[in-house]
Amino acid sequence: MKIARWPMNILLSLDQLLNSVLGGDPDETVSSRLGRIKVKFGGRIPWTRPVARLTDMVMDWIQKGHSIKAIEKDEGKRGVIDRP
Repeated sequence: MKIARWPMNILLSLDQLLNSVLGGDPDETVSSRLGRIKVKFGGRIPWTRPVARLTDMVMDWIQKGHSIKAIEKDEGKRGVIDRP
């Protein structure tokens, strides 16, 4: 049933909107951006980014390795901050 997909589409668009507001690529999710940052810094988000670290810890609690699994390799290039 197509209507069942509607709530997930809304959540995805809100996730991408939040990432855009925070200076990221408008087509990338926050989780993907966190995963890219984590990979860039050897598997840990720097202590200079406490909100990103906390968000990643919460996501990791929900799903182990979430941000790494969520990396969208074809996204992130249009961000203002944290471009690949």
